[in-house]
Amino acid sequence: MLSSAAVVLTLVSFACGENPAVQVLLTNKGLQYGKHVGAGWIQDKLTQITLPDISGKVFGIHFTLTGTTITKCDFPEPTVEFYQNATGFKSSISGLSAALTGEWTTAFGLIHDSGTFSMALFSVDVTWVVSLGNDSGGHLSVTSNGCDALIGNMDIQLRGGASWIFKPILAHYMGRLKDEIQSKICLFVQASVVSMEHHLQLMNVSFDVDQFLTLDLPLTGSPLIDASSLNLGLKGEFYNTKTHKDPPFKAQPFTLPDQPGYMLSLGLSEYTVNSASYGYYSAGLLQTLINDSMIPPSFPVRLNTSSMGPFIPQLPKKFPGLLMKLQVYAREVPLFSFQPGAVKLNLKGAVKAFAIQPNGTQTPLFKLNVDTDFSGKVWIADGKLKGSMGMNNLTLTLASSEVGPFQTAALEKLAKMGSAMLMGKINAELGKGVNLPRMKQAELVNAILKMNQGFITISSDAQV
Repeated sequence: MLSSAAVVLTLVSFACGENPAVQVLLTNKGLQYGKHVGAGWIQDKLTQITLPDISGKVFGIHFTLTGTTITKCDFPEPTVEFYQNATGFKSSISGLSAALTGEWTTAFGLIHDSGTFSMALFSVDVTWVVSLGNDSGGHLSVTSNGCDALIGNMDIQLRGGASWIFKPILAHYMGRLKDEIQSKICLFVQASVVSMEHHLQLMNVSFDVDQFLTLDLPLTGSPLIDASSLNLGLKGEFYNTKTHKDPPFKAQPFTLPDQPGYMLSLGLSEYTVNSASYGYYSAGLLQTLINDSMIPPSFPVRLNTSSMGPFIPQLPKKFPGLLMKLQVYAREVPLFSFQPGAVKLNLKGAVKAFAIQPNGTQTPLFKLNVDTDFSGKVWIADGKLKGSMGMNNLTLTLASSEVGPFQTAALEKLAKMGSAMLMGKINAELGKGVNLPRMKQAELVNAILKMNQGFITISSDAQV
């Protein structure tokens, strides 16, 4: 019966005192959908369950009902609600009926007997409460916080052995037998909670993205629950797998807007994206080498000292007829900022130029600082995350030179021309989009994306 809650926790799952950079909000719509899916799953699984043994003593005769299985069950869809008093869920089933079969054994001194039985339970009502929390490792935790079971009526038929003798004796025990079964129902609920807790403790809270980055997603505190939603705050930090250095900036608080028309909402802070940027930067990965073979054939300038002569007149005089190589790298951590309707990126880079001598030696020529500002948009369409971006500004300044001073205005114009060609290719790829993440047993549907100050919100329904 706890599987309704298990489905809900699976849909929203996955160091205290810090601001969460990722928030997951489950609305009442999502809770009810999880309940519906869970009820169907339970209906399918009930006939595969063997219930705990029931033992007792009547007039000195010990008896045991064992190997009890459910052969048929009329399982009404349960009710489930967010329960603030216990920071969790409150669920109930009303009017459940079930047919069960199993074996009975009796012992009276040295006399033993056995046979089979069939049992019918009518108008069974069960109510239980589970509480949510978090452990020291950032895992979501779940504990049982109360259970009540009431059987309206029951009937039992014994077959085999001396059942005709034992049946009237058992009739005197029916009240106590009903109490025993009611307690077993709650023990089964509690065991299900323990099993769910064990499953949650085994879930990873860190995931390797590639050989350089790891995404850390432990809970930053206990879940927040009100009458209409459940909010999980996650750390949401990328870090360099080798150094595990924290970024020199902190996650800022943000409030995820309620979206009752959707099952789930995900809030992603700009801190998460910037921590990934810092992870790559601190690993020395935000750099590349460019040679002439990488320049498009249609580009009017080649990467050699002769072709660069109009921009740097002294270059072909000092180093005539040599190929060149450029080392392009970030001078500082590239930082993204999320604003209503737009993503901004400030990139401070540098370009070191080298002349390649006939013997392969690389001779330093000059260094340029490149400061650029980009803006872009992201949206969801056709089940894919898509985007576009444009360059707002590009400025070149001469940082150092082994060939003497020169003006950068013409080079800046050339760089803007090359950047425009590059942006066209980037936007063509961004326009194709990437598929939204899909969980093992669920996918997001009808998703929308909204840019906010400092964070992005994705609201969606889910389909199991």
